[in-house]
Amino acid sequence: MAATPIPANIKKTIAILSILVIGSALLLAILAWNVFDYAAQSSGNDISEKIITVLPGQHFKMIARQLEGAGIIRDSLRFKLFAQIKGYDKRIKAGEYRLSAALSPKQVLEIMVSGKVALYKITIPEGYNLVQIAGIVSKMGLAEAPVFIKSATDPAIVNALGVEADSLEGYLFPDTYHFPKGLPLHEIMGTMVNRFLEIFSTEWAERAQQMDMSVHQVVTLASIIEKETGAAFERPLISSVFHNRLAKGMRLSSDPTVIYGIKNFDGNLTRKHLSTATPYNTYLNKGLPPGPIANPGLASLEAALYPAETDYLYFVSKKDSTHQFSTSLKEHNRAVRKYQLRKQ
Repeated sequence: MAATPIPANIKKTIAILSILVIGSALLLAILAWNVFDYAAQSSGNDISEKIITVLPGQHFKMIARQLEGAGIIRDSLRFKLFAQIKGYDKRIKAGEYRLSAALSPKQVLEIMVSGKVALYKITIPEGYNLVQIAGIVSKMGLAEAPVFIKSATDPAIVNALGVEADSLEGYLFPDTYHFPKGLPLHEIMGTMVNRFLEIFSTEWAERAQQMDMSVHQVVTLASIIEKETGAAFERPLISSVFHNRLAKGMRLSSDPTVIYGIKNFDGNLTRKHLSTATPYNTYLNKGLPPGPIANPGLASLEAALYPAETDYLYFVSKKDSTHQFSTSLKEHNRAVRKYQLRKQ
């Protein structure tokens, strides 16, 4: 039986549909090529970076507009199409990003999808105290100083970070750190404390035990050594003075400890300050103060654990960052007259 011939009008319709399908496929292919080619090309040669902030839950359309407005990308429409094709538009992570027009749209998206947020560098100098560190953190916009101080002196938070003390003073290790904006405060403090725990080795803990000192006492002594030292090579010598005085039951008589106990110290240490009773006045109180007065670095911690072997009991500044060390009060008084009184 002969096949029924297809009517001419149906053939024509099929031909038209075939052309439309093929044409649509070609059009889509051209569009896809155009979008992918766009995504591979940078918007310009300007390598200067701009901070782009992506908020939690922010619509991708707004992110694209922000990037276009900052000159990081051209044509937010093709940017959105490429992101949708790759599924990037649903995977952008919140945070701050340092981006430039020299990056291709594909690279921009990959950075934001990977969460490679901008990091802020902060350097904690040796001998800085808690208030000074809070100021650095605040200046970089990572946390408000009062909030930092309050958290760092909350025994519950301090203990949770692995420090057996009432404050993180002494345990925020001086170093250079890189933090992203929005990082929880306990992670910022925890990073500094973990650095301290890395530095204070098992060997040092055993050494402290041999000296009949707790870790907290070692850190406290190290903080005093840090504040008293002008020339690095003198740390073991200064340590020896304090160890010798502690062994003899003498007061440490350290100016930096007195200063730490003075609220709103104006920079001028007076006789009245030296005679004012505070827990940190080592002219009046025997032994170590109740806790560190600053955050000591590695060298001061090591000096506290391994003092030089001397008979020194006193030292006085030569006003050139070094000190004159003495074994007796008579010798010390001569040094005071030579280096302090005659130069006033």
